[in-house]
Amino acid sequence: MTSKHSWQQLDSRIVYQNPWIKVREDKVVRPNGQPGIYGVVMTPPSVMIVPLTENGEVYMIGQNRYPTEKFSWELPAGGSDNQNLLTAAKRELKEETGLEAGSWEEIGSFQVMNGICSEICHVFIARELRATPGNSQDEEGITTVRIVAFSELLAMIRSGECDDGMSIAAIMQAALYLGILKQG
Repeated sequence: MTSKHSWQQLDSRIVYQNPWIKVREDKVVRPNGQPGIYGVVMTPPSVMIVPLTENGEVYMIGQNRYPTEKFSWELPAGGSDNQNLLTAAKRELKEETGLEAGSWEEIGSFQVMNGICSEICHVFIARELRATPGNSQDEEGITTVRIVAFSELLAMIRSGECDDGMSIAAIMQAALYLGILKQG
C-alpha cells in the first residue's frame, strides 16, 4: 500500500558487504517530504528450528553473543546461505545441536527487524529427534544444549532469562501452532 506518506528512494549504494550481509545506504525523501538517508541491512532468509522431543520439550542452545557481550538462550538457527530453506534448517539443527530429525514442518515466518533489515526468518518444528556424531558447537561458540519443558520455556521468556527476540517470536509461533497458547 502506498500513499503520499510513503518513502521515496532517490539513490542507492552498497557501503559494506561480507559473505553474510550487505549494508545499503539510500538517499530518500522521508514520508514528511524531507530529504534523508536510510541504512538497510540486507541478508538472505534465515531459519529457526523448534526441536521437540516426544514429550513436547524443546532443545535450547546457550552461547555468549559477541555484539551484546551477554549469554543467550536461543533456539537453533542460522542463515539459509541461499539454500533451500528445509535443507538450511536441517544443516543448522545438526551443526548447533548434533541432532537430526525424522519429521519437519514449516509453521510460519516473521520479519526480523523490519526497521533496518530485509531478513525474513522461517520457523520449522523438528520432531523424531536423534543424536548424531559431529557438530559445529565449538566453532559457533555454543557452550550448552539444554532440554526445557515448554512451560519452563515460557517462564524463561517471562523472567527475561530467554530474551533473544527471534527465539521468542519462533517460540510464540510454535506455542500457537501447537495449541499451547490459545488464539483469540
